[in-house]
Amino acid sequence: MDERKGVSGWVALASIALITFLALASLDVARRGQSAEAASRASPAPRPALPAVQLWLSTADRRLRLARQPDVPMAEREPLPDDVVVDVHQTYQSIVGFGAALTDSSAWLLRNRLDDRQRGALLQELFGPPPGLHLNMLRLTIGASDFSLQPYTLDDLPAGQTDPALAHFNIAPNTRDVIPAVREALSVNPQLRIVASSWSPPAWMKTSANLIGGELLEEYESAYADYLVKYVDAYRGYGIPIFALTLQNEPNFVPVTYPGTEMSAVTRARLIGQYLGPALARRSPRTLILEWDHNWDEPNQPLDVLADPDAARYVDGVAWHCYRGTPSVQSDVHRVHPRKDVYITECSGGDWESARHGELMWFARDLLLAGIRHWARGVVYWNLALDEQHGPHFGGCDLCKGLVTIDSRTGEVSRNDEYYAFAHFSRFVPPGAVRVGSSETDKELNNVAFLDPADGSVILVAVNGHAEARRISVRLDRAGFEYLLPAQSVATFVWNPDPLGAWLRRALRWWQGLRAPPGGAQGTAPDAPQP
Repeated sequence: MDERKGVSGWVALASIALITFLALASLDVARRGQSAEAASRASPAPRPALPAVQLWLSTADRRLRLARQPDVPMAEREPLPDDVVVDVHQTYQSIVGFGAALTDSSAWLLRNRLDDRQRGALLQELFGPPPGLHLNMLRLTIGASDFSLQPYTLDDLPAGQTDPALAHFNIAPNTRDVIPAVREALSVNPQLRIVASSWSPPAWMKTSANLIGGELLEEYESAYADYLVKYVDAYRGYGIPIFALTLQNEPNFVPVTYPGTEMSAVTRARLIGQYLGPALARRSPRTLILEWDHNWDEPNQPLDVLADPDAARYVDGVAWHCYRGTPSVQSDVHRVHPRKDVYITECSGGDWESARHGELMWFARDLLLAGIRHWARGVVYWNLALDEQHGPHFGGCDLCKGLVTIDSRTGEVSRNDEYYAFAHFSRFVPPGAVRVGSSETDKELNNVAFLDPADGSVILVAVNGHAEARRISVRLDRAGFEYLLPAQSVATFVWNPDPLGAWLRRALRWWQGLRAPPGGAQGTAPDAPQP
């Protein structure tokens, strides 16, 4: 018998069975309704049970670290002025994800200081579904950064030689550690969104003839665009899709101890509008272009590029770093260009003086929560993993920390404050979740809320920055709950206001899956809805 006919017949029988079940259920509901109507004359109908709220909690003193707490009961309640009001009908951006940079240093540690079992367990913990962190964004460096073992690009030549045709381009420096580590991460989470950034063009393209310092020579702008496209194509050949590119990491900063390049807004606009944008537009699926890739304190830089119509048509969003300024500028730029996405592509914690009391609160509140309330669709930490000596690296930051620390002698893994700050979001806010309205009633009691359209669940992340415990009161429609948040704490609340609807949605997805033809196209994260 034709296998397709057999499947069709099975689906038809299943359809008849489901329709019969629903019809019988409807008759039963009708009979029960008649009985209930009669009974209601004698006694009032019972109110439907309200869902319980699940809760995970971390405290700055590290007494609690993403610890599951007893469920919080929800009850019907009248509106109160101090309520945090969640409004699922007020929608903002959809979420792409959370992640970190797999720098050369991180990849080297994973591949050379962990055995296969240790590495597999850590990658599952970082990129796997809950109870893993479920990270689904990854940043790669195109050539060396300060967190590499040595300086290099993908087309290095002896001094005085040039290669405008890129005949010597190769990704051999990445084949030992970076590419295998990325492929292992993809095997855990095939939906990883990978953002790649260059720290320096090859030296022969630059005014300094050196990876450190200098600017890109205008005569090599076309070759540099081709260099970035070759990188995308080469990685795709290894089964690694590049979700987005940035032209230049921190283009308005010239480091003196590691690769870097000054690249003006005029140069970036010309590169995107005349060379890189058209080249990527001819490829499918198209790799996105993110502009700027630098700090919050210079919003005029991306605004100048987006004011160029040739460049603006190819720019998909703006990438920000956290080291200067405040995330409110993300909203300033978004108001001018509401159709351009927002991402935070770098922010590092470290063992500096300001972090002596820990970094849980700053990363949860000032980076993740504030960044998302100002339109970020994704937030990416700097190094995924570093060792106990903040390396290996050459030049640059000598006190930076990874999300995790890998002991270079034993392979033991330590989880830093930043790990738990990210976990409060990444474990509970899936790709495609939508930020929804939520009021703030206290400048030190911050929150951000999400709706998961897949099952209708609501996720609320709240941060109590006070030195003492504070009560948070939350209301959604006519139901709400209260909880006493410990001092200096981060909480993630999850509940489903419509559990029956969630069950029906899951059943519908199952039914649609049965009817879908094999080999359907893989979906992508939805576009950001506007308020």
